Order: sequence, then structure tokens, then C-alpha cells
Amino acid sequence: MVSLTLLTFNCFGAPGFSTRHRLRRLAEELNRAAYDIVCLQEVQTHRYRRLFADQCRSAYPHQAYQPFIHAPMGGLLTLARQPLEATQFTLYRERGLWYTPAVTDWILHKGILATRWQAEDVPVVILNTHLTANYTGDWSRNNPFARQEQGELMQLAEAVQAQPTAALVIACGDFNVPRGSWLYESFLAATGMTDPLAGDTRPTFRPHRGMGARYAAPIDFTFVRVPAGRVFTLDSELRYQDRVHGSRPRHLSDHNAVELRVKWESVK
Repeated sequence: MVSLTLLTFNCFGAPGFSTRHRLRRLAEELNRAAYDIVCLQEVQTHRYRRLFADQCRSAYPHQAYQPFIHAPMGGLLTLARQPLEATQFTLYRERGLWYTPAVTDWILHKGILATRWQAEDVPVVILNTHLTANYTGDWSRNNPFARQEQGELMQLAEAVQAQPTAALVIACGDFNVPRGSWLYESFLAATGMTDPLAGDTRPTFRPHRGMGARYAAPIDFTFVRVPAGRVFTLDSELRYQDRVHGSRPRHLSDHNAVELRVKWESVK
């Protein structure tokens, strides 16, 4: 059996008083876990990107990102144990309204970071992404932020559909849309992908003080499309839900991570 392990995590890498210390703790945890692929979102400065590159060099010697002015474009960083064959960044065509709180998403230039590599007999495509946030917590069809997210989801669906049918395709990251919403369902319908945690209502976002309870929702995902005619086993679980102990116990982020494990039998 061949196996692949992946972790996606919005690491909340926004500049702040304790961010560097918190991300160092995360790097230590990632080194111990030794996933095949780690997809990070919200790496908002090159200083933090270099922190992961330095601290995770032994476990994840390969990294992918799109260079940009102040940070990896889109805040996206992918770490890998094995060499990556190709990397491509695609900017979302519609990136939010500059006169709303979404201007921060616009400045970060959100999009899709695609990486490709070979796992035994199967080509693997990883689509690491972070959609525009919904600053109202309202995902109804007429909400302007929800409509923005719908446009991004359909562009991501195009990227999924463009991949070879023989490839294992994983679209992962912070989607900022709740599991079970019309946005979630429309993406699955457009791509034919599988959500290994379908039906799981546990929140993956931990609202900050003053935010409404409606923001506590499952919005981080690992969607999977398996190669045609092959049998794959998918297993997924939330990680880093609890505080990590140290000199000061703390959460590693305002999100929980999502771990994905994929297994299949090689036909080589």
C-alpha cells in the first residue's frame, strides 16, 4: 500500500507580539509529525516564511510559494518532504471590494498555489488556497461576500477540472464557507470531489473576542478527487484543537488544522 499524509492549516501568521514564538512552536509540532505535505495559509510576511524554511528544513526541505512584495502571494506556503515537480500560482480574478474590510484580502493577492509531484504510480496535484473572508458571517445567496466567494470557488473548480483524470487532486485550505452551505454544495457539484469529513459540524475557526457565535463554523477543508478506475482509502481528522503546553499554554492558531491520510495499492 502507498500512503500520503497532508496537513492544511491557517497558521494565523499576521504580524503581532507573540506571532513569531507561536509559529516556532508550530514548526516544532510539524517536524515531529513529519507529514508528506503541509499547506499553510496566512503566512503574511517573508520573515515568517523564512522561519518555516529554517525551522522545518530537516523534515520539509522543499517549499513552494509565489514571491511577492511583503509576503508569499496569497499568504500561501506549501512544505514537502519530497521534491516538487512543478509549482504554479493563479490569482483569483475577483479579489474582493477594496472599499470593504476585504481590502486586506485584496492586498494579499489571494489565489491558488498548485504543486505537482509523483507518489509511486500516481501523479498528485495539491491546490493550496485561501478564499476571501466573509466579514458579515452571512452566507446567504444575496450577500456580497458570499457572491465573491462563489466566484472564487468556481475558479477553483476550473482548476480542479483542468487536472488529468489519472491524477490524485487535493484542494485544501481555508475556504471561509461553512460545510453544508450552498457554496460548499455548489463546489462539490462542480468538481465531483469528496469531503472526507462530510457531515462533521465541529468548527475549524475559533472566533476572536467580540465576534458572534455564527463565525464558529467548519470552514477548513481537504477536498479529494481520486483517479478514475482506482480504489483509494480516505481518512481525515482535526488537529491542534487544544492548547499546546510550554512556558505558556496557547493555541497554535485561531483555526484548527485538518489532517488527511490517503492510501492506495500501487499497480507498478
